Amino acid sequence: MNLSDFLNQSCATLNHSSQLSELILSIAEAGKQIAALVAKGKLAGVSQQLNSINVQGEAQMQLDISSHDIFIDCLSSTKVVFGAVSEELASPHYFSDHIPDAPYLVCFDPLDGSSNIALDGVVGSIFSILPAPPNAVRSDEIFLQQGIGQIAAGYVLYGPATMLVISAGAGTHAFTLDPDTKVFELTHPDLKIPAHYPEFAINASRQRFWEAPMQQYIADCLAGEEGVRQCNFNMRWMASMVADIHRILMRGGVFLYPKDHQVTDRAGRLRLLYEVSPMGMLIEQAGGKASTARASVLDLQPLQIHQRVPAILGSINEVDLIEQYHQS
Repeated sequence: MNLSDFLNQSCATLNHSSQLSELILSIAEAGKQIAALVAKGKLAGVSQQLNSINVQGEAQMQLDISSHDIFIDCLSSTKVVFGAVSEELASPHYFSDHIPDAPYLVCFDPLDGSSNIALDGVVGSIFSILPAPPNAVRSDEIFLQQGIGQIAAGYVLYGPATMLVISAGAGTHAFTLDPDTKVFELTHPDLKIPAHYPEFAINASRQRFWEAPMQQYIADCLAGEEGVRQCNFNMRWMASMVADIHRILMRGGVFLYPKDHQVTDRAGRLRLLYEVSPMGMLIEQAGGKASTARASVLDLQPLQIHQRVPAILGSINEVDLIEQYHQS
């Protein structure tokens, strides 16, 4: 089944408007265009670092800007999006040519893990689709919605194969882009994360800045079968949230970007609206769990559009255990 057929069937089953199918197809088209740029790498002149800094205080790559522009153009073509929040913009972007009462808002990270581009590493795009309130007005507040209210979420992974992973509230499903037909085909329907898998993804160089419960959890994992866990764990870290979450969706484990004492002006590293919430929806729709270590990610009430939060996502038994470490 290709993506278009899947969406038409899913929207009808879930009582979603056909406009949602149109919107997700536009995001898939953005993914195809970005995949082509990623594949060309330095040949396309998009892999160099620019002198500009984004709202996050991070140096921008040319591919960050190009990916953002592609997303905006594809979203604009649907006319069903009132406004969008992007990692690359300090304020929301509003579409002046949208239809009356355009039903959707989109939050997106156009190129997650862009520092990997210079190394030909895996990168991706993340998106969240939210309902636009009736008679929406241009303000940050309309985007400040709990993750539980997302209509759909997903990411596009640019790796050896280009893959689109989505959920519209009835499971998490993965599609692979056929390089010959340029069509996304359903290859991994209804992904399921095992309740336990002995593997974790974390930036271990930050260990000295973690809270004591997180330090203890990782120490217990590293102690292996001789320790209290009585199990040998592997560690993986791709420096791309899309790549690490994709591995967990495919085989299990837990992704951790915990609270960090070195960064006193924010609670975490990852952005709630366009990184943690959409990934949390995908994980939970696949039978996993999404937490900050103290609260459900999807229940958090955002306070600002670029808000950062801790993120613990993956196999439900491991996330439950990490929450127990923090409670005690």
